[in-house]
Amino acid sequence: MTGVLSSEWLKLRSLRSTYYAIGAAALMTVLGAGWVHYVGTIWDGRAPETRAAFQAAAPTEGFLPLVQLSLAVLGVLAITSEYATSMIRASLAAVPGRERFLLAKVAVVTAVTLVAAYAILLATYAAGRIIAGDRPMGFNTGSLADDLPMLLASGLSATVLALIGLGLGTATRSTAGGIGSVVAVLFVLPGIANYLPSPWNTRVSSLLPSSLVSEIADRRLSSRLGDGVLPPTAALAVLLGYAVVAVTVAVIAIRRRDA
Repeated sequence: MTGVLSSEWLKLRSLRSTYYAIGAAALMTVLGAGWVHYVGTIWDGRAPETRAAFQAAAPTEGFLPLVQLSLAVLGVLAITSEYATSMIRASLAAVPGRERFLLAKVAVVTAVTLVAAYAILLATYAAGRIIAGDRPMGFNTGSLADDLPMLLASGLSATVLALIGLGLGTATRSTAGGIGSVVAVLFVLPGIANYLPSPWNTRVSSLLPSSLVSEIADRRLSSRLGDGVLPPTAALAVLLGYAVVAVTVAVIAIRRRDA
């Protein structure tokens, strides 16, 4: 298995798209720093008596979809690039057992995206705190311990989205199809859920990846009891369930289809 993992790591770091995807995700740090600088100028321009009520979104939360989408694209391209070049035939011929080949790819994609996501999130968090300085702007009033659950959930969600991308890419065997499916999961389904009648809009939204991060960190969508919003442990289980389903779909797809 070590040889298969080494092979998958070599293939992933040989793809230019891997660096493009991680670079796009890393734009979160640049955009986050720019955002904090911008809201800082707004805070500076306010009267002292109105500054206490000033609230700005945390850059690690506002730009999280960029990281999620970028790493999901990495997951898609990790498999569809092999189909596009017909390298998948050589890969499957070299590895006895298609499940072994795919699980090695899952392990490498998981490791790379997990490290990248947390590195980018921590860099953005640190940059935001440094630029904000001692100006209380809402997002920087708590300690790292207070913000850690949200950071941990955010990094985990980005990795799960990468695995969803890998699963959808394996199922569709198409870069456009895989990326389009990921975009639908991240952005289209939440919009559709919002149009459902109450309380189903909240109940369905609470099960979507876009809502699970705040639920894992115990930042609820609503304070009403019985509205279907998940507690942290259940939200974490659902998020991990997405990864399990995505990998299962990929295994079934690669087992039943010819290369």
